[in-house]
Amino acid sequence: MQNEKNVVEQAKKGEQSAFAQIYEENFDRIYRYIIVRIRNQAEAEDLTEQVFLKALESIRSYKWKGTPFSAWLYRIAHNQVVDWQRKMSKRQNLPLSDVIVGGGVDTASVAELNLTMDDLRIAITKITDLQRQVIVLRFTSGLSIAETAKSLGKSDGAVKALQHSALVALRKAMSGR
Repeated sequence: MQNEKNVVEQAKKGEQSAFAQIYEENFDRIYRYIIVRIRNQAEAEDLTEQVFLKALESIRSYKWKGTPFSAWLYRIAHNQVVDWQRKMSKRQNLPLSDVIVGGGVDTASVAELNLTMDDLRIAITKITDLQRQVIVLRFTSGLSIAETAKSLGKSDGAVKALQHSALVALRKAMSGR
């Protein structure tokens, strides 16, 4: 955590290499958070870049509060997604399986993953947006309870409750399929 604080302080002073390090360490997680939320690869790439542009533009005003810097980036990403969703009258959906499945996977595994991903995609539409955000932050982005709580502006207990209720609802929806 101290090393991260030092890198952020260097970035605040205009050190390009420090911001480059922040970008490299966080890009994939922020992108995964956005792609799962909007399901459009091209738009997710653009929004991810916008997150880091906004972070670069406003990093000098960032105040260290003892939580991971990524929580601040997730808050920016969340705001970008919300703004994008407001602008879109109709979303184009990219199947989540197209994002996750890459080369080097045998056909049987791809078919099984596609079925599982289809079930998950359908099940995830049956939970609330806040529950979906918790699931994405916790399991797609790999954030801790505390980091997720900070990103969403909620308490640790609220995140635990949302995660529990979301997992119960997902399990129930997927077992019925």
